[in-house]
Amino acid sequence: MSALTTYLLLFRGVGGAIQLPVGPLREALTKAGFKNATTYINSGNAVVRSPLSREETLTKVATLCKKKFNYDRPIFAPTAAEWAAVVANNPFPKMAEGRHVHAALLAGVPDPVKVKALQALAVEGEQLKLVKGVAYIHTPHGFGTSKLAEKFDKGIGVVNTARNWNTVLKMHELAQGLERK
Repeated sequence: MSALTTYLLLFRGVGGAIQLPVGPLREALTKAGFKNATTYINSGNAVVRSPLSREETLTKVATLCKKKFNYDRPIFAPTAAEWAAVVANNPFPKMAEGRHVHAALLAGVPDPVKVKALQALAVEGEQLKLVKGVAYIHTPHGFGTSKLAEKFDKGIGVVNTARNWNTVLKMHELAQGLERK
């Protein structure tokens, strides 16, 4: 048997009308041959162990989700080690309380002009910093009321998926737990 890699599966745009129910998703991933399939809250988060490459894992998961859940959106699959770097690289460690810091994985390098335009929307302590393919967003007065947060998704100009810091840490904990198995 080949070595297993722990991948975090981060599904873009889950919530509202787009659902990936955790129980059925976990079952489908297990049935597809992924080891230790674990899901976290109904907002598109899973962790699996896979003998496949990242590309093969993503293809298999995307095909399964399209067929079983009619889900056809981008999926990000950082490894446990890459996710540990997301945690370690947080430029706001003293502010990383729950819902006020978000980490957005970026599928590409955003245009610096677009980043500057977003940063110009920041008010009263809000910040946006890019570190190694991740946009960290600090919104001390709440993500839901922030113009920076509201404009981020379209304004950044690259496909992304964001998680609040509580979810970042929980997914890290789940991935580290699977790494020890």
